[in-house]
Amino acid sequence: MGATAATRMRSATLYRVLAVLLALIALVLVGTHLGTVDDLGLDGAVQVVAGVVAGFLIGLAASVMGVAGGELLIPTIVLLYGIDVKVAGSLSLMVSLPTIIAAFARYSRDATFVVLRDHRRFVILMALGSIVGTVAGGLLAGVVPEGVLIPLLGALLLYSAVNVWRHATPTTG
Repeated sequence: MGATAATRMRSATLYRVLAVLLALIALVLVGTHLGTVDDLGLDGAVQVVAGVVAGFLIGLAASVMGVAGGELLIPTIVLLYGIDVKVAGSLSLMVSLPTIIAAFARYSRDATFVVLRDHRRFVILMALGSIVGTVAGGLLAGVVPEGVLIPLLGALLLYSAVNVWRHATPTTG
């Protein structure tokens, strides 16, 4: 549903939606880290229902954003299940896989993926960089303290939100 909405949405609107989502994610992530947002303390069936609803909403938002959803999943896992942020990061990789597959299947049905063929070299270089970054990040996860990691991620998300918002606003010469 999110991928369909994204392909039909005006570009400026999509950029603004993405910017707001990125800013909200940054605020929730930093809020959970600073302790201003506690885990929700849900148990049993309520926690299961909350997890399913959150999963649906995250899948929807992630497919609109064209991402795997880790930036949404990590704070959600911390909030709903009270799990350490580094463990939540690892769990988000497994949870993201179905989202990636579903979004890939949906986006591949229209002209969206033509750009991949047109920019094959860029895609290959980015994929290789992503693999190297993932390996390096995995190695650093045990070294870099959470007190450094979360604020940096929050700052990166806010910086991205500002730039995406600016991208939606046409510049005048």
